Amino acid sequence: MISFELLARNLERNRLSRRQALWLLGAGCVAGGLSGCTTSPVTGESILVGMSEADEKAVDARVSPHQFSRDLGAVQDAAINRYVGEVGGRLDDAVHRPGMPYSYRALNANYVNAYTFPGGAMGVTRGILVELDDEAELAALLGHELGHVNARHVAQQQGRSLLAQVAVAGVNIAARDSSWGSVIGLGSQIGASALLSGYSRDDEREADALGQEYLVRGGYPADGMVRLHQLLVDQEKEAPGLLQTMFSSHPMSRERRDTARQLAETRYAASRGRDPQRARFMDSTAGLRRLKPTIDDLKHGETAMAKKDYRAAETKFESALQRTPQDYAANVRMAQCLQATGRGRQALDYADSARRIYPQEAQAHKVAGVLALELRDPAGAFQRLDACDRLLPGDAGITFLKGVSLEGQGNRRAAARHYDAFLRQNAQGDAAQYAYSRLKGWGYVR
Repeated sequence: MISFELLARNLERNRLSRRQALWLLGAGCVAGGLSGCTTSPVTGESILVGMSEADEKAVDARVSPHQFSRDLGAVQDAAINRYVGEVGGRLDDAVHRPGMPYSYRALNANYVNAYTFPGGAMGVTRGILVELDDEAELAALLGHELGHVNARHVAQQQGRSLLAQVAVAGVNIAARDSSWGSVIGLGSQIGASALLSGYSRDDEREADALGQEYLVRGGYPADGMVRLHQLLVDQEKEAPGLLQTMFSSHPMSRERRDTARQLAETRYAASRGRDPQRARFMDSTAGLRRLKPTIDDLKHGETAMAKKDYRAAETKFESALQRTPQDYAANVRMAQCLQATGRGRQALDYADSARRIYPQEAQAHKVAGVLALELRDPAGAFQRLDACDRLLPGDAGITFLKGVSLEGQGNRRAAARHYDAFLRQNAQGDAAQYAYSRLKGWGYVR
């Protein structure tokens, strides 16, 4: 447990220890009754949900930007994002809830997965995009996620209480374990799978069935879903432990592959001769696929980070940077690896490089801000954290860290305003305890 008194004294003297800086980073991970029975838009049967449709859309607007940033934002290639959106758009009219605000983006994350929030905000990692072989497989992937949205699985399985827990998951994890390696390892490898892992096996089966239906309605061959599942089966053979973790929200690959094959050969047999649009997929993703060796290096480095094998991780990140020096994800991951091994000055150089490479994405600003705090530069930390706040407002953890930076500069009044604002958004956990202790110690609360 962090000694708040010692932390406060060190902030005043600009003498943060590395453990205290790690705790502050963990604290900065914070993000800010059942609705009853309704009719399933898919089956027409009565279902019990924890959110209204308005709630589902609000969750997307509030939570999804922060998760997408944790996955290092949309890839900087606008053509790739436009293409993924076009493929998703071909399926939108085929679904049971065509009025939802569906959106699609390719993410800089290197792990193999895709996920959606309950209102239809969807992310596909570049790690899986470079493994796909044609557009039908991509459509199957998006169709599966659309299945979750249309069957309202999040509303049924999780409800408001779990979504509230998602907002504070980062700080609670960090409070229990101050090891940066384990925290970033979890975040970089699992991404939203950890946040959206409430799907049951029946949910997954239903999402597959709906996804294959949407796939065929969209003009693709049904065996695109079969080949997608075969890809996951093959990935699981190569890295069973990692895939079991990453696909905690998408289990049973072999069973699901076999079911999809049976449907492709029977119910959807008429789609067999359709063009899977491999040429269009290859042309549209050529720029991203050229990065596959870099993405593979980063994926292996992140796996080593999760195991706290920092030497192996650094070697992989160095290889990625040699291949692609201007890769945003590679610079962020190297910064995090160096920070984990106590080389804060070098880490900050990489984090600032990432900021220059992709100034519109918030994560590098946040990493750089925490590193500046560790290096006893509260003014520099505030500048970087404030840039993060402007790009991605609504992160209570950034409000807290800005308060820490202001306190480190001796500006108690401004720090108190930030601590008060933080407590209004988040009243639990060690960060909240620290903020309250400062306000009380300074006479702002009795």
